Amino acid sequence: MAAFERLEDEGGPLYADMPPGRFEETPWRRGDGAVDQGGGIMGLLTGRVFEKAGVHFSEVHGEFSEEFRDHIPGASEDPRFWACGVSLIAHTRNPHAPAAHMNTRMLVTTKCWFGGGGDLNPMHPAYRTREHEDTQEFHAAYKAACDRHDESYYDEYSAWCDRYFHLAHRDEPRGVGGIFYDRLDSGDWERDFAFTQDVGRCFLEIFPALVAKRMDQPWSDDDREKQLIQRGRYAEYNLLYDRGTTFGLKTGGNVESILSSLPPLARWP
Repeated sequence: MAAFERLEDEGGPLYADMPPGRFEETPWRRGDGAVDQGGGIMGLLTGRVFEKAGVHFSEVHGEFSEEFRDHIPGASEDPRFWACGVSLIAHTRNPHAPAAHMNTRMLVTTKCWFGGGGDLNPMHPAYRTREHEDTQEFHAAYKAACDRHDESYYDEYSAWCDRYFHLAHRDEPRGVGGIFYDRLDSGDWERDFAFTQDVGRCFLEIFPALVAKRMDQPWSDDDREKQLIQRGRYAEYNLLYDRGTTFGLKTGGNVESILSSLPPLARWP
């Protein structure tokens, strides 16, 4: 949160007529509160550099419904679960600065595993290539993070990210990739946890740096139009395909927090 608020303070003349944004933190509880089922904190920023950004923490527990438990490893034997996660979404105001998403999580049923990843989502078509320098820097950062733990991780998890963040109905990617992994259980909990922590640290190092590089570039009405259209694609993916959205809604998560990933403005031409 502090890194985003620093960028809000550092915004240049393009943002002179807007005050820097600050996160508002809202605690929430799962269920009706009669029985302890955990909860979390929703942190939401509406600012000038970040038109919308969310940083959320959740720690929830309970039982999976009958329709859901067959899809979760270990839940068919015992429907009880515990899940904890940190999720982040960022929609920048400047069309030249990328949007992004990061998530780390741990889920326990009769089995236990980690998941997560970070992916870059440029909203302007000029930036939406694997050859663009921002894409290269983002992927290089995550490759270095992966290689510190297992040199096979980057190739596997980068390809997984490309498959996962794909709009099947349009046959196009949501962004320019990054890494994505799920159900990571190497048999060494400490090792897997250390890697998952590095996934978050890597995002904190590379994404604010990319925003800082682009946030003061002037933009045109045409740039903004392209950004809003791409945001529409982002919204389509999150509502139609994202498993995190489905998991949160089907397990009684906080609706406002779950749907905060949607962009503040979008267009469908």
